[in-house]
Amino acid sequence: MATEPATEFALEGPAAFEEEAKRAKVAGLGPWRLALRRLRRNKSALAFGALFLLIVAICLAAPYWADHIAHTDPFKNHLTDRVEVGGETKDVVSPDGAPIGPTWHGRFFLGADTNGRDIAVRLLYGGRTSLEIGIGAALITALLSVIFGVMAGYFRGIADTVISRSLDLIWSFPVVLLGVALGTALALGGLKIGPIEIQGDSKLIPTLIIAVVYIPYMARPIRGQVLGLREKEFVEAARAQGAGPVRIMFTEILPNLSSTIVVFLPLMIANAILLEAALSFLGAGVRPPNPSWGTMIGDGVEKIITAPHLAIVPGLVLVLTVLALNVFGDGVRDALDPRAKLHLEH
Repeated sequence: MATEPATEFALEGPAAFEEEAKRAKVAGLGPWRLALRRLRRNKSALAFGALFLLIVAICLAAPYWADHIAHTDPFKNHLTDRVEVGGETKDVVSPDGAPIGPTWHGRFFLGADTNGRDIAVRLLYGGRTSLEIGIGAALITALLSVIFGVMAGYFRGIADTVISRSLDLIWSFPVVLLGVALGTALALGGLKIGPIEIQGDSKLIPTLIIAVVYIPYMARPIRGQVLGLREKEFVEAARAQGAGPVRIMFTEILPNLSSTIVVFLPLMIANAILLEAALSFLGAGVRPPNPSWGTMIGDGVEKIITAPHLAIVPGLVLVLTVLALNVFGDGVRDALDPRAKLHLEH
């Protein structure tokens, strides 16, 4: 009787022993070390992550550039100043209102705006503002999303109904429209919660607005994951040992959400930076004369024909920052995917 041909050939001798040793070594690693191995092999994600860190480092060096190279600050006007470019002395802002373009020297390295302010200095300080708001908003979003998502998924019932319907209410509004509405309203009278009062021109206003409007986008997936985790055997075992809801949520459920939170964070930071730029561009975010990439793009649009560098420079940096975070976030997501296969070769 004919036998079926073998579909795989078994390794024999030293090759089989070496392959088995490699598999045992990989199987003995924890999920975080396996994820780190996958991430190290994703060269594009690491490159874009390094690009984001480079942008952050350059923005953090804004005071050094302003004090020691440009010799100005992001608010000082130089309407009547003159600067030497290529052996020729030029007005920083010409009599017809056209600002000088990039000089590629210390002063006005990227040119000036219509008020005679140094674009490079404002770009660096604006990056600090955009990054502070984006990272701060993403952290607040993550904290509130975890609290609401875990409570809704674990307690279910009335708690789930109230939290879910509140999230659906925020979800029903486009983020830009809701952000503009809240930003315009809070910019007029500020925000007062009990003894805490925040002025309308504070950077905390756009930070809180962005944090709130993005809560449903992170809390809903967390809630769905908690609904499945609460029925697992280890949660039932904790209940049988007398653990209360708070202890179960913190010691049993929350550690199993860590990979989800880590995946969400870079993507939420990218979305928050992009939304801050949109709100500032529309006049509902950072208030002038404070610089941010959004306000700089808004100011540059008015001179897009005569001085295109005013809008192109901050727009290009914004695109690179958001692109770097998105590519790195996708790499982190792939690395933490338990279904991803780790190659054994060194």
